[in-house]
Amino acid sequence: MKNTLLNYSDHPVRQWFIRQSLDRPIRVIILSVIATIIMGFGLQFFVVDDDVMKMLPKNLESRLSWDALQDEFGSTEMIFIAFGHKNKTIFTPDAFATAWDLADQLETSQKVEEVTSVSRMNRMDNIDGFMEVGDLQPDRELSQVDVDNIKDYLDRNKTIKTRLISEKDEYIVVIIQPYDTKGLDVFRNEVVAITKPILKGYEIHYGGNAYVTGTMPEMIREDVQGLMKMGMLIMVSILLLNLRSPKGVALVMMVIGLSLVAMMGFMGWIYRLTGSERFLFTMANTSMPIILLTIANSDGVHVVTKYFKELRSKNDVRLAVASTMDSLLIPIFLTSITTIAAFLTMISSPLEPMIGYGVTIGVGITWAWFLSSLMLPAVISLLKWDANSNAISKPSLFERGIDKLGKLVLSHPKYVFSSGAIFVIIGLFGLMKVTVDVNMASMFKPGTEIRDSMDFMDEELTGTMDIRARIEGDMKDPGTLADMIALQDFMEIDEKVTISYSIGNVVEQMHRTVMDDDIAFETIPENREKVNNLFTMYSMSGDPDDFSSMVDYNYEVGLVTALSKIMSTDDIFSYVEKIDAYIDENFNPELKINVTGMMVVFRDLVTLIIKSSIFSITFSLFVIGVIASIFFKRILWGFLAVIPLSSAVIINFGFMGYFGIELSHITALLSSIIIGVGVDFSIHYIAQFRRLSRTVSADKLSREVVDDVGYPIILDAASNMGFGALLFSAFLSIQYIGGLMVFAMMSTSLGTLTVLAALAESLKKKLIGRS
Repeated sequence: MKNTLLNYSDHPVRQWFIRQSLDRPIRVIILSVIATIIMGFGLQFFVVDDDVMKMLPKNLESRLSWDALQDEFGSTEMIFIAFGHKNKTIFTPDAFATAWDLADQLETSQKVEEVTSVSRMNRMDNIDGFMEVGDLQPDRELSQVDVDNIKDYLDRNKTIKTRLISEKDEYIVVIIQPYDTKGLDVFRNEVVAITKPILKGYEIHYGGNAYVTGTMPEMIREDVQGLMKMGMLIMVSILLLNLRSPKGVALVMMVIGLSLVAMMGFMGWIYRLTGSERFLFTMANTSMPIILLTIANSDGVHVVTKYFKELRSKNDVRLAVASTMDSLLIPIFLTSITTIAAFLTMISSPLEPMIGYGVTIGVGITWAWFLSSLMLPAVISLLKWDANSNAISKPSLFERGIDKLGKLVLSHPKYVFSSGAIFVIIGLFGLMKVTVDVNMASMFKPGTEIRDSMDFMDEELTGTMDIRARIEGDMKDPGTLADMIALQDFMEIDEKVTISYSIGNVVEQMHRTVMDDDIAFETIPENREKVNNLFTMYSMSGDPDDFSSMVDYNYEVGLVTALSKIMSTDDIFSYVEKIDAYIDENFNPELKINVTGMMVVFRDLVTLIIKSSIFSITFSLFVIGVIASIFFKRILWGFLAVIPLSSAVIINFGFMGYFGIELSHITALLSSIIIGVGVDFSIHYIAQFRRLSRTVSADKLSREVVDDVGYPIILDAASNMGFGALLFSAFLSIQYIGGLMVFAMMSTSLGTLTVLAALAESLKKKLIGRS
């Protein structure tokens, strides 16, 4: 028997793989498990993070400006807490006492650098012609008269009030600044733990980029766990229904489970060894386990279904395994290589997480190939199989359906191809309707905690989307200060911009205060000496560090900050462009100005997404075409291999346009996923077409190919309906990927068995001649 198996394959590499699995199965299994365990130990170093800034290239101007702000003015990532009652005034002694207690407790945290609140804000008053700086809220216990006095002061200083009190006087706002942006999930959890018991009895609303970023890791963890369970359930149900063999399903799930452990462990190991932010697990990575699940499932399904078919005809386990692997080793290797190549095109992406995504899933695919080529056949050879069972002896529902599909396609190849072309043309028109949007709010379903928080911040408060201008110059020069105020006025022309502030506002307030609180003098003094005198007077009773978030210690760098409600991507592009144009036209050219903030970050992110998507699609299709041409020794095969993939990409993006699904940094993954997962079908069809062309007549060739690979392709695609689990994600973008990928599995699998099969049938004289 061993000699028979030794000569079963005519290729030495395939012989070696078959012999390892059949002659040394125990060794193969033990080594595979040990290697997976070693990889799995990396899970202890696995880190979940979703800081938007970490997506951007480190040399991008907006990120460099952002990092410079963090160094000079402390973290600009804030958590906003609003508490109060709808339709009730917040100006009560109890509310102000609560705000006092909350600030006290928050300041005990080692992660909190500064708390901004009514209980921590200063006020400036004119006492006998001099500026007197004191506490806005001098004590915890206040009378209603004291509270009314504070309200009167805030009503006269709208810039301060807008930051601290909601528009209808219903909520007090507390702003918490961390020391840095590392570990924002820990910072967020600590802030919430401190806040909840103190604000018991009040409506509590959280917001701000720090809160969203800090909330995301736990949401992502819960989302991934839920999606994996749902995906596994869908996949197992479909496999059981069609394979009708719990043992066969268990083998497929073995490959999937071990591949997932190795992939996630690798991500942990590489982050531990390099510290690279590219290997943090972000919201974009949420789809990654499901994708590997489907790819590993594809390898396992092809092996198990082919083994059942061979066992049905040969009635010998070892012969069936040898025949199966001799037939599938090359296709599985080639599909793995092309899928890895498709995902590795992400290395060229300007978005940092996409690079880690491509590398990590490439390792997962490699592991699935390794297990499917060695461990899976080794385990199959050790198990006992009943060749007379229904699972092996009788064709399944899908097998019978494939027989009818094959007759239809091969009887009318030109009509089938024309029908596919019509769908592609429809998709091309839809491509023109695709829009790009990276609005964070649009990634969450209405009713979820983060979406409700963002909506509340927009409706009741200032909003949390920011744009900041860092200005290098003399911050005591009246001309510079006037330019800053003018820039703020221009920023606030847009109705969505609710507030702006800078050191210029402080100078205006000080000037008004020393001039008997006359609002007519809420202006910048006319000379530098007067400005300097104002700062000197402030320092007599106040602390100059009060301005540290707006100006540096030497008064050489100032910061203009504007907050707005959520804008669409088009609005962001237009607004930032207007700000840049205004600065170019109106500011002193000697001043060095850098504009940054989340608006600028989102603008740059959109630009990078468009460039990344176009390059990823074209380059991955080109690479797959080249690899297929080399392996199959003909350019025509390479061209045919990418036709179903190109069609699926066009149709899917076209449907995105028709259904108004925006292209974001999450849905931009769709092209690589479709190409990476869908290439499996084309490669298996072409490999089997070439293999059978050596022994089957031309008249029967296409029918034999469809009969041989049609069932595993359809079962593969059906079991990959595990993508449907993504429809239950907490993130809307991931839901869109789930729905579109379910459609993509149908279009690529059926495209292979219709369009590709029809083309191969029409061109078979040329293809067979060269094969």
